[in-house]
Amino acid sequence: AWFREELEARGIEPCIPSSRSRKVPYAYDTMLYRQRHKVENLFAKLKDWRRIATRYDRCAHTFFSAICIAAAVIFW
Repeated sequence: AWFREELEARGIEPCIPSSRSRKVPYAYDTMLYRQRHKVENLFAKLKDWRRIATRYDRCAHTFFSAICIAAAVIFW
C-alpha cells in the first residue's frame, strides 16, 4: 500500500494488480497494465541478446541500431 501511495503522491498512476487473496482488491487500469506488460516482455527478450544486455557498443547510435535489429527479429 505504501508503494501505491508514494506513486500517487508523485502524480504517477499505479497499474499494479492486487494479490488474488486480497479481500478488497485495488482498482487498476487493465488496458494500461497490458501495455506495460508488453513493454516488460520486450525488455526481457532483449536481455537474451548478449550484445545488448552487456552493451558491447561504445557509440550510442550503434547500440540503438542493435536494439532496433533485435526488436525486428524478435517480432518478425
